[in-house]
Amino acid sequence: MMDIPKRAFILAAGMGSRLRPYTDSCPKPMVQVAGRSLISRALEKLHQAGVDEVVVNLHYMADMLRAHVEDVVRGLGVRAHFSFEETLLDTGGGVRQALDYFEEDPFYVIAGDALWEDVPGEESALMKLARVWDAGVMDVVTLFEPLERMTVTRGAGDYDLFPDGFVRRSADKKGGYMWTNIRLNSPAIYRDHAAGEAFSFLPLMDTAEEAGRLKALVHEGAWHHISTPDDLERADAHFRALEEGEGR
Repeated sequence: MMDIPKRAFILAAGMGSRLRPYTDSCPKPMVQVAGRSLISRALEKLHQAGVDEVVVNLHYMADMLRAHVEDVVRGLGVRAHFSFEETLLDTGGGVRQALDYFEEDPFYVIAGDALWEDVPGEESALMKLARVWDAGVMDVVTLFEPLERMTVTRGAGDYDLFPDGFVRRSADKKGGYMWTNIRLNSPAIYRDHAAGEAFSFLPLMDTAEEAGRLKALVHEGAWHHISTPDDLERADAHFRALEEGEGR
């Protein structure tokens, strides 16, 4: 029996400047795709995977985002905590500030603008990450999207992936896979930094890679990189067609 992670951190503090004008009136995680916010879609998938407690970091339009998340989790029965950042702490520092919520247990980290599809009738991507998690041999297991399958939004070749599950970051962005920023990780990797320190998660990924403790799974569904207005508009059209076809 695998242990199901019960907690997750959602990175939601960023300004979303590349997505303007959509983010002029709301934070990026609240931008809608086919009538539903990005963060509500992520929260639903976390709930379906067995997560019952989330931590969301806040900065830009914090009150608006907090109220929205509280409304979403009320309907799901998920408990939400909020970590406010007076100044942005980046993708590593934001998690570090809230680390006490996770104690010694592995937890999911997901970008607040993450948008992905699972394969209908198959185990979800989050459950697959939980199934392969092994604290004895890994610090991070993350999800990669093959560039060849990114037909709705554009991707970058962040990583190469080898048959044994080990990965290598591509300095020239010519790898075969884009990093989705969906991952399961150990709390220990953040503890070399002080709470309140701003730092990126990427050096932690590099350290895990060098130690042979970064593993990846290839996502078998579709993941969409929402960076620009064109990305959002293409994803919106895709999900409207998809969900109308499913009768939703």
